[in-house]
Amino acid sequence: MLAGCRAFIQDDAPKRHTVSSVDTFHLTIDADSTTAPFEQVRTQIAAAVAAGQLSAGTKLPTVRRLATDLGLAPNTVARAYRELEADAVIATHGRRGTFVRSDVLDEPTAHPGAADIARAATADYVHTLRRLGLNSQEATRLVENTWNES
Repeated sequence: MLAGCRAFIQDDAPKRHTVSSVDTFHLTIDADSTTAPFEQVRTQIAAAVAAGQLSAGTKLPTVRRLATDLGLAPNTVARAYRELEADAVIATHGRRGTFVRSDVLDEPTAHPGAADIARAATADYVHTLRRLGLNSQEATRLVENTWNES
């Protein structure tokens, strides 16, 4: 996920800022490029989604967080996000955040009933784990472990 990213300046290219996501991909802004920074952000995120490096439902960092990490103005990242949303690559869900678009969750008419079934199963899972005294981090770890075993 990108949420825990940190920017750093590469020693070999002092005008490049890179955000490393945890085992996902690197987002690099080249200040010397003729390509506008918002376009660099947009194309790199779109390419990572297309390549499967960012899967559907992955939460992206907030505009302010990514802008700070990359050393960009918030409006630059906001423009990239707006264009990605217009291209149906990402979806913004108000205060919940911005996510890589999921046809099942973001376009329920494409998969009638699938989102409802998934939400019901999730609600049952959460209810059971809360009753057992587990927290959300433990629940997430169980899902990830089970997902990776399948």
